[in-house]
Amino acid sequence: MLRFDGERTPGFKLLMAIGVAFLLTIPLVSIYLLNYDRQSQMREATASITGGWGGAQAISGPLLVIPYRTTASETVVENGQSVTRSRDVMRELTLAPEAVELATDLAPRVRKRSIYEAVVYDARVSGKARFAFPPDLARSGVEPAQMDLSRAELRFGLSDPRGLGANPRVNAAGTALRMQPGGGSGGGRGFFAWIDASALPSQPLSVDFAYNFRGNASLSLAPQAGDTKWTVHSTWRSPSFTGDFLPEHPPVSDKGFDATYRIGNLALGRSLVSTGDAGAAPTPPQPSPAGVRSRDIDGASAQTAQIDLIQPVDLYSQVNRAVKYGFLFIGFTFLALLMFDVIGGVRVSAVEYLLMGVALVLFFVLLLAFAEVIGFTPAYIVAAGAIAGLNTAYSAAVLGSWRRAGFIGGLLAGLYAVLYILLSLEAYSLLIGSLLLFAALAGVMYATRRIDWGGHREAPAEG
Repeated sequence: MLRFDGERTPGFKLLMAIGVAFLLTIPLVSIYLLNYDRQSQMREATASITGGWGGAQAISGPLLVIPYRTTASETVVENGQSVTRSRDVMRELTLAPEAVELATDLAPRVRKRSIYEAVVYDARVSGKARFAFPPDLARSGVEPAQMDLSRAELRFGLSDPRGLGANPRVNAAGTALRMQPGGGSGGGRGFFAWIDASALPSQPLSVDFAYNFRGNASLSLAPQAGDTKWTVHSTWRSPSFTGDFLPEHPPVSDKGFDATYRIGNLALGRSLVSTGDAGAAPTPPQPSPAGVRSRDIDGASAQTAQIDLIQPVDLYSQVNRAVKYGFLFIGFTFLALLMFDVIGGVRVSAVEYLLMGVALVLFFVLLLAFAEVIGFTPAYIVAAGAIAGLNTAYSAAVLGSWRRAGFIGGLLAGLYAVLYILLSLEAYSLLIGSLLLFAALAGVMYATRRIDWGGHREAPAEG
């Protein structure tokens, strides 16, 4: 059994180091929670910064909505008998354009408040659309004679109309239209115009439009036409292309990006013509996180092409990942102290283990605090230099030698360098970390192969 007298066995020293290391899990978890709390505060501050600017925007349209009259039958029970009655009702036929071309210019900017910042943008949209009745219109059960073409509505969807600029310009067949707020008689968000589409049965209707709006973080388009071409230009250098459709070879450079989307209604799986009750038109889809489809008002999934203007470095995610490697620092540093204790004959007490471990934990607090002010990389250099210098100076007194302390300092410098590489190369972090642990374990096993951990091993008999 292990001896716990004044002359501590190597096994007791190992258990003591492990016990102190596990004790340090409490502050490590607290730092993880602190980082989460600061991230939540950052999101609240970002929402406050962008509150009066405009939210993440989703655009759709134009759509031509035409009221038509039809007969609806309903069966009621009167005096114990079923009676079928017919009545005239007004419904709406929604016609998507045969083709639409959209050009969007995104002008991003970074707005700051205190130590927080948010990405906002000004967007200028211009385009043209062509409407025509499909040859198989009769399959929808609606004839042009049933339609009130003089009371048609041309609808444009915008998820957050607060960001809409003044005086959108819309021309139909060369005639300027007066815009109205909202989604027309169907409700919803965006703007619309009354239009006389009486000539539509005999000839296509061409629409030219241009409007400006403001938003933040992301922009998405819900394509609805038979053929949609969307080109987006921006000076933002860190876009993320998400949603249900991806652009064709988007060139991204230090000057920004140019993305081109080509989407057909066969890919959308929907017809250009749809009918429904008057006032039941869906609202524009809302922008959603990457990989999650947005939903329209009736619960059906709305397919979108989405562009996120992401920050190059998410410092809270980086700090979060760094904290997860906290045990790596504590373990390697305690291992070096243990080797000096067991092999070098330098006695290291539990308090000294604890103080050096607390300093290692403090690194992550310094990293978080400085990163919010000066950025992640400069904060990493400052925090790593401070903690490595502090533990090197302290270990010189504990180990009684600056030469041994230099080994501790070199070890910490190497660990901080490796951690930074692990944070930068996310795809290979597991591979590098596992190889590093394997090399460390092999080295410890070799260095301690002759140590009597329990203090009672008998010397081998010489023959």
